[in-house]
Amino acid sequence: MPDDLSPVPPRPGQLLARGVCRHLLSHGMATVEELVPAPGLRVDVMALGAKGEIWVVECKSSRADFTSDGKWEGYLEWCDRYFWAVDEHFPTDLLPEGTGLLIADAYDAEILRMAPETRLAPARRKVMVQKFARHAALRLHALRDPGAVSVF
Repeated sequence: MPDDLSPVPPRPGQLLARGVCRHLLSHGMATVEELVPAPGLRVDVMALGAKGEIWVVECKSSRADFTSDGKWEGYLEWCDRYFWAVDEHFPTDLLPEGTGLLIADAYDAEILRMAPETRLAPARRKVMVQKFARHAALRLHALRDPGAVSVF
């Protein structure tokens, strides 16, 4: 076993996600990262507002990262608003119309274009709020007790 147990540096998309989460928190939204809304999908950031509104934010660190993502449209049915988060050097003309846009770095973000709202059905919203709560609780437990064995 190596003696050096230094943490692995965050990847560029993870740094963008951190800035996005900080920004959304400053607007009263709770966030989780890497939530699975359905098999085969994993959103970078999901945000939950005080009134139950659900936003999904996909963080793209480069043109290649964006062009290799063929699943983003599958996320639309799991949120009220869908956003892209990119850094200030990203070619934003690549991003589809009808989606939101955040410019982010590791420390903050700014909403440049608000995503259009497509309200979730009440049953879908209930499922997503439950997934959000469970995901957040499991993450908290892992932080508090890293040695615990999980069956999930």
